[in-house]
Amino acid sequence: MRALRKLGSFLKPYWRWAALAPLMMALEVAMDLMQPRLVQRMVDQGIAHSDMALVLHTGALQVACAVIGMFAGMGCTYFAVLAGQGFGADLRERLFGKIQSLSFGNLDHLDTGSLITRLTNDVTQVQEVVMMVLRIMVRVPLLLVGSLIMGVLTSPRLSLLFLILIPVISAALAAIIRKTSPLYSQVQKRLDALNTVLQENLSGVRVVKAFARSQHEERRFADANDQLMTQNITAARLGALTMPVVMLTLNFGVVAALWFGGAQVDAGQLRIGQVIAFINYLMQTLVSLTMASMLILRFSRGEASALRIEEVLDSVPAIQPAPNAITLAQTRGRIVFEDVRFAYDGQDHDPVLTGVSFTAEPGQTVAILGATGAGKSSLVNLVPRFYDVAGGRVTIDGQDVRSLSEKSLRGHVGIALQESVLFSGSIRDNIKYGRPEASDDDVVAAAKMAQAHDFIMGFPEGYDTVVGQRGVNLSGGQKQRIAIARVLATGADILILDDSTSAVDVQTEARIQQALAEHREGRTSLVVAQRISTVLGADKILVLDDGRIAAEGTHRELLTSSPIYREIYESQMENGVITDGGE
Repeated sequence: MRALRKLGSFLKPYWRWAALAPLMMALEVAMDLMQPRLVQRMVDQGIAHSDMALVLHTGALQVACAVIGMFAGMGCTYFAVLAGQGFGADLRERLFGKIQSLSFGNLDHLDTGSLITRLTNDVTQVQEVVMMVLRIMVRVPLLLVGSLIMGVLTSPRLSLLFLILIPVISAALAAIIRKTSPLYSQVQKRLDALNTVLQENLSGVRVVKAFARSQHEERRFADANDQLMTQNITAARLGALTMPVVMLTLNFGVVAALWFGGAQVDAGQLRIGQVIAFINYLMQTLVSLTMASMLILRFSRGEASALRIEEVLDSVPAIQPAPNAITLAQTRGRIVFEDVRFAYDGQDHDPVLTGVSFTAEPGQTVAILGATGAGKSSLVNLVPRFYDVAGGRVTIDGQDVRSLSEKSLRGHVGIALQESVLFSGSIRDNIKYGRPEASDDDVVAAAKMAQAHDFIMGFPEGYDTVVGQRGVNLSGGQKQRIAIARVLATGADILILDDSTSAVDVQTEARIQQALAEHREGRTSLVVAQRISTVLGADKILVLDDGRIAAEGTHRELLTSSPIYREIYESQMENGVITDGGE
């Protein structure tokens, strides 16, 4: 239960509620323990002697105890919910914040489905354990110990039954718990798999329909769902043995108490009220043990969830800030790659980039061209330090990016990623996402440069048009242009376009390139492209091949010096990719 204890620190802000809940529960237990004694008094002193005044007085005391116990129980539940909900909200917020702090490398190993499960189901499991601790965890030991003591005081001889019944039921429950606990870890993993399938399907539902793969996706979901169901049934089947074992033991105890108690009543050694009271304490004791076993099962499931939450909270971001990080106040935008080597999983894996060296001077546009998998995106991801190099270094204005503060570095680098991700809200909100303080004039200027203004104004609500989930009411080219506008609105000194015009037609792309060229003063641009038309006007073109720079130069230079570049150019010329204005 180490992980649950560690997460218990999130209860500190709610210690008042966490303290009041057990106090209320202690009062409720005290009232419950008084009831059998009052029954004994009513039977042995009131009914046996036909003393109706005593019967009525004792009955009134029972009602009073019941009412006090009811309000104490309600108070306990109220305070436990306050503490538990606050605990869950803070834990969920901390977990979400931790995910935001993780680097790309960490997120490569934590899939989206798993993170969703941890933020929702796992936090809920731990939250429920906390609320159970504040209620049942207090009730169980108090009721168990109290019932044992009161049972012994009521009849020391009948209390010998405890020596037989408690070890039997404890051994049975321990065996059930030992076999059930590991199953709950598997339940959470199965839930991860289900959420992953669900997330993938909902994100790519249009692709599914386009390829008529609905039945395939239904089978994938059914398989994951069946595995989760089977695992839950396996765990629940073992857990279901708890109540039959408890009831068998409890009924055996009641029969034994009536048998031996009745004999002692006949012998004049006990009174009927004592036997009734003892049976009540016996039942309370065994029920407490049952509650303890259920609590342990919940603890087991909660511990499995707590370990998964702890795994995220204890994750160390792969990108660590420098001890004395430098803040870039202004940048000229000179980018230098010096013999850069990079591998996604560290030094021990095959490198994606090897020996990459080049310089992008301030105000230059450097295009990066190459086949799929050549390492183009990996290269540009090193500039804003989404990943760290495995060898060599990347510098901006002579400063190693690893020595710069993350906030100032990324404040000077604007990047449009391959996938144009838009958020719920208006088009204006999406363009202002990287610079919330941007004025409407800035938004319009950025949209015009990205060739998005005209189609935006074609919507009835213009810039206030609400973007559907993930931009479903926009075409691929429209989303890309809004994503480019979002980057331009930041006013970043270094601009990275990672194949961000792939869904835009050639004519529109040419206008975007022209607009960028007209406003490139003081801005260094790195442009990743698949199409020759994208790179024609670049000051420098890098041809990547298998993680290395195979050629470097202008369009004209590479046509004569680089067979790879010439092959790409000629193949696209044959397919009509280059327009009449191209060369």
